[in-house]
Amino acid sequence: MHPQNPYEITTLPPLTVSGPARPVVLRPEDIPPGVQWVTLANGLQTLAYTEPPAPAPAAPAPAAAPIPAWAKTTALLAPTVGGGIAAAGIGLSYAAPGLIAMTHALWSAAALVVAAVVAVPVLIRVARGRDTAAPARITQNITATGLFGKATGTINHR
Repeated sequence: MHPQNPYEITTLPPLTVSGPARPVVLRPEDIPPGVQWVTLANGLQTLAYTEPPAPAPAAPAPAAAPIPAWAKTTALLAPTVGGGIAAAGIGLSYAAPGLIAMTHALWSAAALVVAAVVAVPVLIRVARGRDTAAPARITQNITATGLFGKATGTINHR
C-alpha cells in the first residue's frame, strides 16, 4: 500500500459468460422514462439512460412591485419623528422646574388681575362719596308707522 492512500482499491474481475445468454424480453411499458435501447460500438444492444428530457420552462418569477413613495417617506420620517419626540421629552424633563415656577407666577398674576377687577370699582365708589343729587333720568320715545315703516325717536335727559 502507498503511504498516502491507506485504503486498498480493488476492481471486480470481468464477467465471463459460461453459456449462451438468454435474451431478456421487455415490453415498452416496462421501460422507465429516460431509458432507451442503445446499440454499442461492439454491436450489443442494451438499455441506457439517454439525455434527460428538457425541463419544462419555469414560469417567470413575478416582478417585485415597486415600493410606493408614501411608504418610503413614512419609513424615512419615522425615526425623525421618534427622535423629535424623544428630544422634546428630554427638554421638558430639564425644563420642568422652570415650568413649575412659571405656572406659580401665572397663577399669582391671574389672582392679582382678579383682585384688581373687583377692588378698583369698590375703591372708586368709596372715593366718590355719596352724592345727594338725584340721578339723571333719561327717557326715549320711538315711533314707527306701519309694519315696515321707518322708526324715529327722541332721547330726553332730565
